[in-house]
Amino acid sequence: MSSDDVNREAQAPAQDAREAGDDRDARDEAPQYVLPLVVRIERAAPPERTDALETAARAVLLMLTHDRATGDGDWAPALRAWQDGRIRKVVRRARGAEWRKAGELPGLTVAGDGAEVRVFPPVPLDGWPKELAKLQVSGTELADPAAPSEPGPGRALLWLSPELEMSAGKEMAQVGHGAQLLWYALPERRREEWRRAGFPLAVRTSSRERWARLTDGGLPVVRDAGFTEIAAGSRTVAAEPPADGFDPVAGFDPVAG
Repeated sequence: MSSDDVNREAQAPAQDAREAGDDRDARDEAPQYVLPLVVRIERAAPPERTDALETAARAVLLMLTHDRATGDGDWAPALRAWQDGRIRKVVRRARGAEWRKAGELPGLTVAGDGAEVRVFPPVPLDGWPKELAKLQVSGTELADPAAPSEPGPGRALLWLSPELEMSAGKEMAQVGHGAQLLWYALPERRREEWRRAGFPLAVRTSSRERWARLTDGGLPVVRDAGFTEIAAGSRTVAAEPPADGFDPVAGFDPVAG
């Protein structure tokens, strides 16, 4: 379920410097941090796959923009160190007492329709809290009981590649990357609009025809580093903002400390 690294295409202006060839070595030499995410999967009531993916993507955005993660916030130094290196993310799973213990660590719990994901400030690659280090990474299988409906208007669309097979945890990390790259790519006015609307987004698997257009259209595209599950350089997610602005999410208040 890990996505240990991501290579970003230098298509959006906000990404140019971070993707320039002469910057790659500097980012690799920086201290490496990872953003931990934990998805709650109770044996009797696992979340639906698409709901879990969308909740994970929102969790990344809410961490990036939280008061404690920006400016002089106490999480801000770790966020800056993480973003100066590779934006690694690892998704683990928990239930019962494990979930309750994870909830005692500093972080944010984000709720979807039925899914719950807790995101934590970045930690050194070899410095995981013991409560999280012991959680399982692999073996999570989630499903949708029916094909997801057509996404409504006013949402960012995170399109999964139709050419790859990934575990649910791997996909959660990849759509988190996609949401983050879209955040980087948007101008400040559009970022603030998205944030105030409650980060409306949808995750869907692209058709092959659409995928060709998405990955050749100047959108932020996630390329995997190839440490787990898929080959290095694989394009996993394309991130598309809505054409006409973001529609507010009714009653959006998914975060508990």
